[in-house]
Amino acid sequence: MILGLSIPAFIALHVAISLIGIVAGLIALPAMAKGLVLPRVQALFLVTTLLTSLTGFLFPFHGFTPAIGVGAISMLVLVVAFAAFYGLRLRGRARAVYAVSATVALWLNLFVLVVQSFQKVPALNIFAPTGTEPPFLAAQALLLIVMLILGAAILRQPSRARKAASLSIA
Repeated sequence: MILGLSIPAFIALHVAISLIGIVAGLIALPAMAKGLVLPRVQALFLVTTLLTSLTGFLFPFHGFTPAIGVGAISMLVLVVAFAAFYGLRLRGRARAVYAVSATVALWLNLFVLVVQSFQKVPALNIFAPTGTEPPFLAAQALLLIVMLILGAAILRQPSRARKAASLSIA
């Protein structure tokens, strides 16, 4: 039992939180690339992504695992994202810091989604049962390229969009 839930129930909760964070990130960050800051969606993205990492640490692991490493990196990146968004209100270089840290946080969640999909979905597992085969590597490479493009699009916003965005954070 974890937090009073059976392991399967806790896994379902963890996955639901993660998927909410991913969907919120896939709404919030492309909007930001268009010069729009959606404060409530950004908050939902940040909080659920943080909860994804926090709940991930509660699983009964023995020793250090790649999942713990990804969770630790995600937590560090999220601390920076929270500080840039709420502490510095995306003013000045904080917008660029947020763009990078939020994009990395979303990428980490999506990275894990791809890993889990290839492990748990039989139709995908056939193509990459060990997670080292070309289809898995191609999916991860494509994901990384898309995230780099998204992060670059956020960074390329003209200064007037940045000023408007920083004023819209409540």
